[in-house]
Amino acid sequence: MYGIVNKSIEDLVVANFGREKWEIIHEKSGIDIDFFLSNEIYDDEVTYKIAGAVAQEMQMTLSAVLIAFGEWWVVKTTKEKYPGLMESGGTNLRDFLINLPNFHNRVMLVYPKLTPPEFKVTDITPNALHLHYFSKREGLQDFVRGILQGLAIVYQTPVVLDLIQSRNAGSSHEIFKVNW
Repeated sequence: MYGIVNKSIEDLVVANFGREKWEIIHEKSGIDIDFFLSNEIYDDEVTYKIAGAVAQEMQMTLSAVLIAFGEWWVVKTTKEKYPGLMESGGTNLRDFLINLPNFHNRVMLVYPKLTPPEFKVTDITPNALHLHYFSKREGLQDFVRGILQGLAIVYQTPVVLDLIQSRNAGSSHEIFKVNW
């Protein structure tokens, strides 16, 4: 993953718990990298180790850490660093989610070596849709849940999320039913 992901986790911890807590988490992670460069690619294992260390130190489940990070990713990192990208997705939650399958095409202009997930939208109604999530990376469905919750915050649209299909249950990909 690009360094911006790891830097964003650091920013989340520092903003909510302080620099000292980040230093403890960094040490526990076993990562021998002093700082992350946003445009540098790091092995996915670095990100997983950091998330695991956050969970351990904060006495949270990994699921809760990934959800919190997903929200932070949208509400803070993406919205503050790339407002034009967010605005290009739509003016409301429904439009943004419908346009999500094309979102990473725009992101790849900034991060050309990105290995993005794929999204597909089906079963669109005025108040709901099914969001299909395909990724080569395992274990990030809670991060996607957090992203969806973050989008709900950004667009000031309360949502109910149901995971109706999961790779954990033997499916080929995840499907979230998103109701607003």
